[in-house]
Amino acid sequence: MSPLSSNAPHGQSPLRTVQVLGGGNAGSSAHVRSLAEGLVARGVRVTVCAPVEADRVYDFTGAGAEHVHVPRSSDPVSVAALRAACAGADLVHAHGLHASFRSVLALSGRRTPLVVTWHDRARAEGPRAHMLRLLERRVVRTAAVVLGTSSDLVDRARRTGARDARLAAAGLPGPRTPADRDDPDRLRAKIRAELGATGRPLLIAVGSLDRHRGYDVLLDAARAWRQLDPVPQVVIAGEGPLRPQLARRIEDEELPVRLIGRREDVPELLAAADLALLTSSWESRSVLAQEALYARVPLVATRVGGIPDLVGDAAALVPYGDPEALAGTVVHLLADPERCQELREAGVRQAAGWPTEDETVAQVLSVYDELTQPRPLA
Repeated sequence: MSPLSSNAPHGQSPLRTVQVLGGGNAGSSAHVRSLAEGLVARGVRVTVCAPVEADRVYDFTGAGAEHVHVPRSSDPVSVAALRAACAGADLVHAHGLHASFRSVLALSGRRTPLVVTWHDRARAEGPRAHMLRLLERRVVRTAAVVLGTSSDLVDRARRTGARDARLAAAGLPGPRTPADRDDPDRLRAKIRAELGATGRPLLIAVGSLDRHRGYDVLLDAARAWRQLDPVPQVVIAGEGPLRPQLARRIEDEELPVRLIGRREDVPELLAAADLALLTSSWESRSVLAQEALYARVPLVATRVGGIPDLVGDAAALVPYGDPEALAGTVVHLLADPERCQELREAGVRQAAGWPTEDETVAQVLSVYDELTQPRPLA
């Protein structure tokens, strides 16, 4: 057990860390919630700096952490608020590029160690893409340690100039049980009826309605599924800027697709589904992929980013941007229950090898140890 995982030595104050979160996607926000709870349980004082909306959803204070509202902005007022929150901290741990850059600004002139975790890759086009590369370089060259949740993120940090970049253990909370555990079949039938999938296959995709999610490719593939009997019902849970464009296509092309907005019952949706679909152009440790395998739902995903390492042989992988491959793979799985069962069993084995929340906290504590414990004189 790490020296920091128990009470502080006699006469010393407990370690104080500040966790900095930006707007926070589902993966990074859930990770910070889990990390805060694990650190507090081991005697570490934790302050989470995040927008107030994030605390409402993820309840950092309920995990035993102090929450300080810091807007998702790099304006002087937000940076000053973060700098004040970091005063007296033994170590600052920032999650995501924008939170990391704000932390670099807030810690300017201080010797407080900065740890950065990259959960995802920042995306932009044109001049903004150049600006993001400059921010990445500034962050990784300032951070004492950069943790990447996939090997390609670690490689990217090293290429950008990180002094110390490592693969992060990033365990999310384990399988979430649908609310109606007493009668799962009744709950499944109720959800399928709500989504218009009674007597027909139900295909679920979850994620923000942004360009990188590949939903244009999913709609292209859905055209082929109209020829099946019965026609599968495709459901996309999420909100984002592409909703009007996607809704227009669905209506104009009479596609068997429904946009159901942001949902808080993703485990229940997955438990009712025949297949889960992940069509992104890039992902690190996709929350949807993890929840699908936990829920024993066959997953069709794009072979991008950290997905192959995450799912191993427990998903059917297709090239990004290939609607024919996506459509064909789904058709074959719907007609092959034995293959679907193989994927369910492989998913259980794959998920058993993922880092646990305890292992994730232990790795982070070991990094904190390195950066805060006195070094013996040579």
